[in-house]
Amino acid sequence: MAKYSFLKEVKKSLVPDKTFIKEVEVFIKELNKILKGENIVAECVKGGSVAKGTLIKDDHDVDLFVRFEYDKYKDQKISNILEKSLKKFKPERVHGSRDYFQIKKNKMTYELVPVLKIDDYSRAENVTDMSPLHVDWVKKHTTKSKLDEIRLLKQFCKANELYGAESYIGGFSGHIIDIITIHYGSFLNVLEEVRNWGAKETIDPEQHLLDPFNDLNSSKVMSPLIIVDPVQPDRNAAAALSKEKFELFKIKANEFLESPSQDYFIKKQFKIADVKKQKKEDETLFIVEAEALEGKTDVIGAKLLKTHNHITRELKDNDFKVEDYGWNFDKEKKAVFYYFVKSKKLSDEIEQRGPPVDSVVDSAKFKNKHETITIRNGRMYAKVKRKYTTPNKLIEDLIKSEYVKERTKKVKKEMVK
Repeated sequence: MAKYSFLKEVKKSLVPDKTFIKEVEVFIKELNKILKGENIVAECVKGGSVAKGTLIKDDHDVDLFVRFEYDKYKDQKISNILEKSLKKFKPERVHGSRDYFQIKKNKMTYELVPVLKIDDYSRAENVTDMSPLHVDWVKKHTTKSKLDEIRLLKQFCKANELYGAESYIGGFSGHIIDIITIHYGSFLNVLEEVRNWGAKETIDPEQHLLDPFNDLNSSKVMSPLIIVDPVQPDRNAAAALSKEKFELFKIKANEFLESPSQDYFIKKQFKIADVKKQKKEDETLFIVEAEALEGKTDVIGAKLLKTHNHITRELKDNDFKVEDYGWNFDKEKKAVFYYFVKSKKLSDEIEQRGPPVDSVVDSAKFKNKHETITIRNGRMYAKVKRKYTTPNKLIEDLIKSEYVKERTKKVKKEMVK
């Protein structure tokens, strides 16, 4: 259709440079030569989007698998073996269910994941052993045009803050995007289906299960989207997806279909100045800048999100009307939390609900604690002094609290009236 004709140009703009792929292949060849020279029965191969052909231009994060021969290495610590072979590249060891390695070279970040070479998910010793099987499934079900569709959806998700399976994001992983694009057939088909998703949606692309919701373990069907993994049918590939991102995806899908635009594929840079422009006259804007602790991005990101949620919850629990709020994390050092709060000062006192009058012991304690008691519908009530009548003092106390100090390195606040 004519209104979607611009998608052809967007598709072209997302195809990665061939020289980039060649550089990756040179690195793989170099590492395989090292492995062979050390008599290690393992092979470095492309992984993730590089292997599937779904890599987006200017994405410099490259996943590589180092596949160790199963029978020889299944009882060995393959992360330690790989680390020795990577010594010349000065890798950074990242702790996980099985440790992996990051190497920065020529503006690229390689993630080298040691896995056991398997051809059936039941033989996996670690969840990472499954990853090459996911690559094989995608390659089996895609054509050149289908890869274009996957890249479109991936960029759409990145530009609209929907992408990323990390715990502090709770968004759509590359694996989910691959599956739903293949399942529904194209980028536009996905959006058409998404806008009609219910509160709980189930997808089983290989029709592994008769009733996924009941056949899967109850702990795996808590997410709003249930995707029976095409390679590992006892797994929900969308288990980490949050309700917030699920609902936002539906909103963005509907917005795009109602008014298609290339803008939906352009990731906007976060600016505090843009946040300030959204403030209304009857609101006070609080901006909290938090410096992240040292550590793995997913871990420090989760701590920052907990801090943001804690401040939001405390504002609401203290009866402040929070009109809007949000946060941004640069994935390296700094997060920004922001809260639009109604400027009206709260009353000095609040009514506290007490026990039923016929609860003799509890009502006696309540009477001793409060000077003035009122009784309504058989229950006691008393007026108590509020601790906070304005949000400024509350936020100041919160950022000095142990809860926040344990999860951040340094915090500062700005108030915009």
